[in-house]
Parts: sequence; C-alpha cells; structure tokens
Amino acid sequence: MLKTDFINRIYPLPPSAMQKLVAIAEPINFNKGAVIFEESKAEKFLYIIQSGVARAYKMHEGSEITFWFGLEGDSIISIKNYVQGTKSYETIEALEPILAYKINTDALKKLFETDIYIANWGRCYAENEMLKTEERLISRQFKSATERYLELLTTQPEIIKRVALRHIASYLGITQVSLSRIRSELK
Repeated sequence: MLKTDFINRIYPLPPSAMQKLVAIAEPINFNKGAVIFEESKAEKFLYIIQSGVARAYKMHEGSEITFWFGLEGDSIISIKNYVQGTKSYETIEALEPILAYKINTDALKKLFETDIYIANWGRCYAENEMLKTEERLISRQFKSATERYLELLTTQPEIIKRVALRHIASYLGITQVSLSRIRSELK
C-alpha cells in the first residue's frame, strides 16, 4: 500500500481525501535501467517512488545531461507533458530497482477539481517543486563546483552513496575528472 507519510508532510490530508488519493494509486515495479519516461513521448501517469532512485536527463550534443534525481517520496512526472499535454523533453530512468505507485494524471486532475484538500495538496506540492527548481538554478548559476558538491553532500547525502559518479558529475555540471579532483581535495 502507498505510504502516506510524505504526502502529509506536503499538506496534511483528512482520511477521506487520503482514501481517494490512495484509491487511484497502483503499485508498479521498474528494473534498474528501465526507461520510465522517454524523451519526445507523451505519458498519462505520474509515479510516486516508494523505494529506489531515478534520474532525469536530456541528450545534448551526444551526451546525457542529468538535471534531477528522485528518491523515496519523490514523484516522477514530466511537467511539460502534464501541464501542456505535449511530449516530454526529458528521459527518466531507474538507477536502482524501483517500487513506485502509478497514478493516472487525468484521475488526479479530477480529484483536484472535486476535493479542496487534494487540490491544496497539489498546490503545495507544486510550490515545493518550484522552490527546489529555483534553488538548483541559483546554485548552478552562482556557486562553484566545489560549493555545489558540498551542497549536495549536505542536502542529499544518499545521492552520493547510491548514484554513479558520472551522473553526479553531470548533475553538477562538471566532468567526472573534476568531480574526482574535488572529492580528493575535500578528504
């Protein structure tokens, strides 16, 4: 069954609203390496990660540029696809085996229209995600590579333990060689 503690951390739902949300969530497993969303394809689902790690990346000049990691409690969604109904611009893959809960976005939108608590939960969720995106953008623009790595160590230390260095380097906007140099300088 879908764990609901992280849902209530975003915005506490009364039991009746939580039941409605849980009722539209179905468990799904992804193997390590599975593509959950594919660039230039449309999806009608979002996934809430129960266990495992995912990453989002975009191809650029033959390289994969990682710009997001998802851990337990995070949701996997193409915002462009969800908001505009157009094809996604990113690929999202499982970096570990993932147990997730699949939610049809049309069913979720209906709940937003009919349940004020779920609508407020969705608003708060969107606000939190916008804040995280803004923080990543500001960090990328104004902090050195070492500062970005230290920030990742502080805010998401599990990423360092569970994700390949090449993906972390890409996420930080540096080469793997630069990341290795930063790590050795900090020891």
